Amino acid sequence: MDPSDEPAAADRTSGRTPAELAAKRVLQAFFRDGRLVSIPARQGKRLVVLRELRERCFVEDRDYPEKEVNMRLALVHPDVAALRRYLVDAQLMTRSNGIYRRRPDADG
Repeated sequence: MDPSDEPAAADRTSGRTPAELAAKRVLQAFFRDGRLVSIPARQGKRLVVLRELRERCFVEDRDYPEKEVNMRLALVHPDVAALRRYLVDAQLMTRSNGIYRRRPDADG
């Protein structure tokens, strides 16, 4: 077996796709003790982080007033305005009249 094939073999035995393994690495790089240490500049990495934030902070499929969105995001990172904007821009959440909601078609 060629040594360069070893990571591929490990991926097969773990049952995770390369995309899932890459996402796990991104999350490990940007989260410490449950908090987001920085917002990734690269769009692909930022999307991984935003999907994780949506799953952690907005579990229920319901309306979230902006004040509640701010409080939930502040538990993870101080720049709540940027995170709100990124969540909407990435189409992971919708915003209308200060009310946020998970997008049902944003499971990606």
